[in-house]
Amino acid sequence: MAGEQQPEISDNPAESRYEARIGGSLAGIAQYLRAPGVIAVTHTEVEPEYEGRGVGGALSRHILETAQEAGEKVAPICPFFANYIRKHPDYQPLVIEKQNG
Repeated sequence: MAGEQQPEISDNPAESRYEARIGGSLAGIAQYLRAPGVIAVTHTEVEPEYEGRGVGGALSRHILETAQEAGEKVAPICPFFANYIRKHPDYQPLVIEKQNG
């Protein structure tokens, strides 16, 4: 749609989450846990009034691109985030291999 605002995404390390804002309002979040070289996305949530506007996808893409630039891996614990990666296989190399043992 014309005039549709792209979410602005920022990291909020104090809350361990990325935040997506549209016009200054919190539209969605992606919670994470960090380990050295790995970001585990545990939960993605979009506010009901912003559903269907690409907020979750924008959060997922931002996290993946940030990880890629930092040379980090991702652990897609959140089903939404895991599904986003399945739909965008270019990001598959960023997924950390499960450790057996």
